[in-house]
Amino acid sequence: MNKRIIERVLKESEYIIKNKTTIRETSKQFKVSKSTVHKDMQEKLKYIDENKYKKIILIFDNHIKTRHINGGNATKNKYLKLKNY
Repeated sequence: MNKRIIERVLKESEYIIKNKTTIRETSKQFKVSKSTVHKDMQEKLKYIDENKYKKIILIFDNHIKTRHINGGNATKNKYLKLKNY
């Protein structure tokens, strides 16, 4: 694997672990596609640093478990804003 790719994967993983960000937020921060971040975290990180990979999986599992709540709150807030105008 290319040295630049390894550095990118490690930086992305450190950012996610530190800030508990989603794939989408991380892709915006590093100016790469969501697919790139997803592939980096799911496939490449496993071979680079297994401990970080395990931490990332726990963070992403938590995001999956709470996404329906976040989506519901976003919809609720959207309609409350429209009602107040």
